[in-house]
Amino acid sequence: MTKEQKRKLFILMINMFIAIGSFGIVIPILPQYLMSINQGGTAAGLMVAIFAGAQLVFSPIAGKWTDQYGRRKMIIYGLAGLTASMFIFYIFDNIWWLYVSRVVGGVGAALLVPAIFAYVADITTIDQRARGNSLVSAAMSLGIVIGPGIGGFLTKFGLKAPFLISALVSLVAVIFSIIILEESQKAGAQGGTHALDNESMAKKMVRSVKMPYFIPLVITLVMSFGLMAYESVLGLFVDNQYGATPQEIAVMITATGIISVIVQLFVVDRIVGRIGEANVLILFLGVAAVGFMLSLLASSYGVFFGVTLLIFLATSILRPVLNTLISKLADNEQGFAMGMNNAYMSIGNVLGPLLAGIIYDVNIMYPFVLGLVLITLTLFGSIAWQKRMSKKNQKINIAES
Repeated sequence: MTKEQKRKLFILMINMFIAIGSFGIVIPILPQYLMSINQGGTAAGLMVAIFAGAQLVFSPIAGKWTDQYGRRKMIIYGLAGLTASMFIFYIFDNIWWLYVSRVVGGVGAALLVPAIFAYVADITTIDQRARGNSLVSAAMSLGIVIGPGIGGFLTKFGLKAPFLISALVSLVAVIFSIIILEESQKAGAQGGTHALDNESMAKKMVRSVKMPYFIPLVITLVMSFGLMAYESVLGLFVDNQYGATPQEIAVMITATGIISVIVQLFVVDRIVGRIGEANVLILFLGVAAVGFMLSLLASSYGVFFGVTLLIFLATSILRPVLNTLISKLADNEQGFAMGMNNAYMSIGNVLGPLLAGIIYDVNIMYPFVLGLVLITLTLFGSIAWQKRMSKKNQKINIAES
């Protein structure tokens, strides 16, 4: 990559790091905080599901706006939404206001995520795309590393202190973007989205079925469902099952984040270059499935910790690989493709934690069984898709020769 490309990617990475880090600050204290206001697994699931639901509703719109109005504006507006969400979380204790906070945060994330990945597509070539997505994903993981560690420390000053710090840090990201960030989209390169301005979300979903990246979108949905079923009750589970403290939860999340940063910075690009995105997808879906199976057998906090590291290692590779697959097949509708990617992911993020929270209150092991089933289905679906793509490519090669 050129120096200019690296500079722009670095700015995106800082934005993503601050945005995710500010939210990561509150992760370790959520179990105790929810219990302090007499809430349990259902509320924990709803907190994630409502956030993802708002993402789902606004992602197609955000994708269109990203193509129509530019990446920079959507990144700034998205960060502003996340900032407002954290201030609401800090000010109010009522569970309904906390749900409102998650709606605002979900809208912010819907604006932010497709804009950032569309920005990456604007400034990279096809061959550089996997590397660019990996770097941005690594910044996300680094935010997860730093955020919970800070959050665990800040609990010494009270349960609400992390919420205030999170809001202030997120505000820094907004100011930083306004001052530093440049627009990446070239004038006139809007991929025909103006003709689709009045298209409803339902029509966008129908149109996505006809796109060449539809199967990766479905894989994203199912994988997100299973993964979020696991993640949404993780803090409550280790607290109830092993008596883990907020500091221990912070250590677990920090360790998984470190694994994610390492593999996204130094592994994803190399392994994709050697065996290709489709093979990487199948390989690490298999690793994730093994991890979910082992989570059902973990007998102690230490063993469960190790299994969680394995699962996060796999998913930290899968996320940028799926983004790259979709981006490569999207041609000049990067905003639409990334918006639909966010929408499909959000469907899984809504249904996964919502169902996981409900069945967690029935039996604390059920969310992990659900995750195992969904990840396994995703694995078999990916294998079938790869075989179909291989046959299609063979036919094209024969016809060309």
